[in-house]
Amino acid sequence: MSTDQNTQSEQQMEHEQPFMAHLIELRDRILRIVVVVIAIFVVLFFFANDLYHIVAAPLLAQLPEGSTMIATGVAAPFLTPFKLSLVTSIFIAIPYIFYQLWSFVAPGLYRHEKRLALPLLASSVFLFYSGIVFSFYVVFPLMFAFFTATTPEGVAMMTDISQYLDFILKMFFAFGLAFEVPIITIVLTITGVTNADKLAEKRPYIIVGSFVIGMLLTPPDIISQILLAIPIWLLFELGVVFSRIIGKRKTEQEAQEQANNPSSDSAAGTAAAAATVATAAAGTASEETVASTETDRADESRYKPMTDEEMEAELDAIEREEDEEGP
Repeated sequence: MSTDQNTQSEQQMEHEQPFMAHLIELRDRILRIVVVVIAIFVVLFFFANDLYHIVAAPLLAQLPEGSTMIATGVAAPFLTPFKLSLVTSIFIAIPYIFYQLWSFVAPGLYRHEKRLALPLLASSVFLFYSGIVFSFYVVFPLMFAFFTATTPEGVAMMTDISQYLDFILKMFFAFGLAFEVPIITIVLTITGVTNADKLAEKRPYIIVGSFVIGMLLTPPDIISQILLAIPIWLLFELGVVFSRIIGKRKTEQEAQEQANNPSSDSAAGTAAAAATVATAAAGTASEETVASTETDRADESRYKPMTDEEMEAELDAIEREEDEEGP
């Protein structure tokens, strides 16, 4: 019994060791990410005020002459640039974060999955940064110009620095995620969930959904909603184009594989022919069984055994014939 228990415990340890090894590797990679983010943060913290001034430039450029931003919190002048430096460090470290995640997942992927996943990761990082740049250089100037132009007379527009930072971070995330639409469509096409034709059929719903997303993720002004909805729609169309290209290449590869492996087609044809022959033989056997059954029934109808009364009557008739003939 003790030997069996030791064997079972050893097998359990063998199954647990890979899982523990994965956890240790994941911990190490998370620690590396934290170290890199902290290192970038330490460098940016010395330029925190200058960094905030750069981020606040789109609003400061639209404020009336003599107007400034304000800090309503006691610790806001220190905590707000601190927070901006930390978030900026994470934004800058996104390629390294994705690299660590890729290094952790890549050993469990097939070769063709690696060829697809690596370009998608690089494209997702590029599109995320593109969304941030688009919002900062295109959306913010137009949106803040609209806000300052609609300020009621007699009201001084003085934005709190903490509320402004929360607002622009929300906009950065919204546009960064919205620019990931082509990646989402391509992934759905590669995994077989849908195809380019089905995506094109849902174009009206995508357009309406783009404006709904713009309404939910942006302030309640028509300019920022349109500036978010239109890129989502155009990026969806770009994803459909890439999905068509991927679908065409996939069809060509399947056709080439079939052309390179004709033996599989012949094997399938041979199997189908064998199945046809077996079906025909089974049909012939069943017909013969039916015919023999009908023959047996016909024989039974021709031969019918006599009852006891009929047998006695027949014997009596034979005796009368013999008596009439005489000795």
